[in-house]
Order: sequence, then C-alpha cells, then structure tokens
Amino acid sequence: MSYEIDFLAVGDNGRSGDAIAARFGNLGGPRTEQTVVVVDGGFRDSGDQIVDHVARYYGTNLIDLVISTHPDADHVAGLEVVLERCGVGQLWMHRPWNHADDIAGMFKDGRVTDNSIRANLRASLDSARSLEGLAIKKGIPIKEPFAGVSHESGCLYVLGPTESYYRSLLPAFRGTPEPKKAMVAGATAQPGVLASLWREAKEVAAQVAEGWGIETLGEDGETSAENNSSTVLLLLLDGEYAILTGDAGIPALTQALDLFEGAGLDKSAIRFVQVPHHGSKRNVSPSLLDKWIGPKQGSDRAIRTAFVSAAKDGGPKHPAKKVANAFRRRGAPIHATQGAAKWHYSKGAPARYGYSASAPLPFYPMVDE
Repeated sequence: MSYEIDFLAVGDNGRSGDAIAARFGNLGGPRTEQTVVVVDGGFRDSGDQIVDHVARYYGTNLIDLVISTHPDADHVAGLEVVLERCGVGQLWMHRPWNHADDIAGMFKDGRVTDNSIRANLRASLDSARSLEGLAIKKGIPIKEPFAGVSHESGCLYVLGPTESYYRSLLPAFRGTPEPKKAMVAGATAQPGVLASLWREAKEVAAQVAEGWGIETLGEDGETSAENNSSTVLLLLLDGEYAILTGDAGIPALTQALDLFEGAGLDKSAIRFVQVPHHGSKRNVSPSLLDKWIGPKQGSDRAIRTAFVSAAKDGGPKHPAKKVANAFRRRGAPIHATQGAAKWHYSKGAPARYGYSASAPLPFYPMVDE
C-alpha cells in the first residue's frame, strides 16, 4: 500500500490555518482502490485550493472522508467549500450542542437550561454549525470522532478525545456561561484584557540562547478548551504510523498517547507527525515530546518527519523557534508550509512535477523567551 499526505499553504500575514489532504491504497490503480481524506479546510478562501489540489494530484472530486478536528474558523471554514464542490462519503465532526444535556449542571448559574446552552454554542461556533447544516442538506452522514472510532478502510483511527474528556471541556467553550470551579480539565479560561496584553508583551520581549543540550521549552503550556477538543488521528500506512494532532494541547495529547500505548502499538513505527497548533509553545512540553517523539538525540539526525501548518509571515509565533528546536533534538526536524505546500509520500506514490526536496527548519541558537 502506498500513501501521500499534503499540507497546503493556507493563511496570510500572521494567520495560520490547517488544510490537509491524504490518500492511501493502490495509488497507481483505479480510484476504487484508494481512500481520499481531507482533514480540516483552513479559512473560507482555502476551500477552493483544497478541491483543486485533490482534483489535480489525486485525480478525483470524490472524497471518502472529511474530518473537522475542532470548530475554530482557521480549520473548519474552508470545509464548506469542499462539501459544496465535491462528493463526500462521510463527515466526522463534533457537535457540541448535542451534548448540552450532559453539561447543564456544570455552570455557576443554576438557571442555565439545556436549550440556552445549545443555542449559545450554535451561535458562537457558527462555522461548525454551518458545516453541519450543509452536510445534513446534502445527505452526508455525520459521525462524532471520539476515541475508538475508526474508518472502514482499516487505516484511520481516532486516538482522542474521549467522549468524557470532551464533555469536561465544553463548559469552557466560548459562548457558554461561567463554569463551576474545578469542572474544566486541561483548558484555559478566557483571560481579561490586561492579562492578554501582558502575555503579548512578554511574547515579543526578550530572546534567550539555546544549544543542543539547553532547552527552554516549559512544562506548563496551556491552550483553549476548543483546541484541546481537537480530534487526534492515527493513520496506519504501509507498516508505518502517522499522527495528526489538530490544535490539541498537552493534556489532550497525553491522553491520546496513553491510548496509543495501551493498544500495544510500537512508537518506533511513528514516521510522520503533525506539530500541533501551528507550532505554538503552549501545546507541547519536553516530557510530552519525550513520550511522543522520543528522547533527545546525541546528534542531529532525522528519524521521522514533522510537518507544521504555518503562515508565510507567522514567525516567530508560528512555529515557535523553541518548539522547532525541541522537535529537531528528538530526531523530527520540522518542515513548515510558510508559503509553499508540503508533500510527504511513500515509495509507491506517483511522482509530481514541480515538487522538490524540502529543507527543514534550522536549529535556532536564539529563541523567544
């Protein structure tokens, strides 16, 4: 079996987004012997780019599976165009408004009702709601991608989130009332204006030195509830594993990796990884990377490949230099979209005219504090 994974270059200025296409099977054979998947669609204007890419390089306008990892607009908006222009077999997406009856008791205001939560979620997550409505209109089956869900191809599995963890995150989604204390697992509450300004000021302030044995990436990164709700995917391809992470953070990825190890899978077979959340330093930590990618190497050598979706002008935030260094230390140098699509392929994939070898991001001696 052959496979190929494409990370399209989406977003402009400092706005990064995810738009990923993949196919696997007999890539030199008929379409019926292949599975085509689209994971996230970037911004609204990225949708046509995905459709045209799939038509040009995969030779089809039929997509077996479309996956929305989470409801942020930089991941979900372009998928409406995909559903409008292509034949789609299934849509995997979470529908948080369908879980309103599970979380009504998690808010401080005891007068909150299931209907009010449902309405607030639909209003605040309008891109996801529109995608759901379009799928229903076109008769496309929708499945919620919780841990354990798999595709009929036998090559794609969901590692996270579990349904219980997903429900624990919902009270911190934007548009919901204030949750009760200690009800939200692994999510960051929305900061006040002053806190946001202080955090931004710190991000553009100082730089610090790093070396091969000096790592400044912290253990305490936090991200939003929506990001931690991201679908984490495992692809079993030609005896190798690829992991797609969306915008998942430390607690979400830790749970997904626990499931991976609990299934008795071999981490050494992981050959391809997506750097979460465009390379944000809040989504990974040294201990997580040790568990996921492997320990720091004694020399600079590539054991596996890492891709990151990062806008052309996304630096230094996307990807963070200390994140790029951390992946490289562990034998997974990062290749960034930053203005050009990236193509990862197996030996059996057809050659592509105009594509050349990608250079990974360098090791940075100075990183943002």
